[in-house]
Amino acid sequence: MRRPLIAREGWGIIGLLAGLTLLAGWLQPWLAAVPGVLLALSLWFFRDPERRAEASPRDVLAPADGRVLWVREVEEPRYLGGKAIAVSIFLSIFDVHVNRAPVAGRVGYKEYVPGKFRAAWAEGLEEVNERAYLGIEGPDYRVLVVQIAGLVARRIRTWVEVGDYLSQGERFGMILFGSCTQVYLPLGSAVTVRPGDRVVAGRTIIGRLPE
Repeated sequence: MRRPLIAREGWGIIGLLAGLTLLAGWLQPWLAAVPGVLLALSLWFFRDPERRAEASPRDVLAPADGRVLWVREVEEPRYLGGKAIAVSIFLSIFDVHVNRAPVAGRVGYKEYVPGKFRAAWAEGLEEVNERAYLGIEGPDYRVLVVQIAGLVARRIRTWVEVGDYLSQGERFGMILFGSCTQVYLPLGSAVTVRPGDRVVAGRTIIGRLPE
């Protein structure tokens, strides 16, 4: 069954704006301009295109659309329990904001942490901003994805629960408006993107898990 091309979080907003546009147009055509523009912007922001990647089980897909901010070795004590390779991706308001699983596996960890709303490109925001953690466990690996709210984003949605199984590239959540998504890979993973690269969720291969 084909999914709607609009993310579920946008249905209510789009329905409301569509109703206001029709009502304004019925009263006075020129009144429909403002809600009409907002409707068009909402349709663009909440778009959720179908995607399919040519990837092997050990390839790591981008969990979000956007631009790579940095790639570095870090300590990750929450789920990987030690050193990891982290890739941080900045999403502008013009990017698709639906997040996808970088690898296949069972959800082994989920946690929401309230926090601040600093700019999504700010250094260290993964330690202070509102965020949601999702750990994915495969047969011999663990991968952690972090959804981080930004200056404008005020809502993080994670649609899966611990115990659910995610296919590689499957949708698992969304961050509303400008934000950041980070993925933490086991040490020894080969990262194939660099800061400044543009990536597409569920399509761009950003790395490969160690054998």
